[in-house]
Amino acid sequence: MEYRNPKPTVDVVVAVDGGIVLVRRRNEPVGWALPGGFVDEWERVEDAAAREVLEETGLTVTLGELLYVYSDPARDPRHHTMTVVFTGTATGTPVGMDDAAKACVFSLDALPQPIVFDHARILADYRRFIETGARPRPQSERSV
Repeated sequence: MEYRNPKPTVDVVVAVDGGIVLVRRRNEPVGWALPGGFVDEWERVEDAAAREVLEETGLTVTLGELLYVYSDPARDPRHHTMTVVFTGTATGTPVGMDDAAKACVFSLDALPQPIVFDHARILADYRRFIETGARPRPQSERSV
């Protein structure tokens, strides 16, 4: 029997110099995204998060909080993924590396377009979290 489970991924909202780091994707879907990617077999999500930030931006991140787990089947047009999203901090200037064509720091009030995947929603949730301390609440489409 073949199992068709969601692919586990991680994303990190990295705060640097009063802004957050976004990467311009080199591959489809092209646009701006949080640094992140797939979790390797036998890898902890925390380690995957730090690895992906380093690979895509050259920054060493200090992970802060677990923001939320996003798993809408439509969040990635390529296939069903679920992402564990962390907050983090770093110092320095990000540089686009690996599958990131570019990496830049943006104010939450001046985000570039287009933002791909569900990262605009994640950034809205992050803004609410840093302003109020409130994290997203689980919502099921299934009746309990």
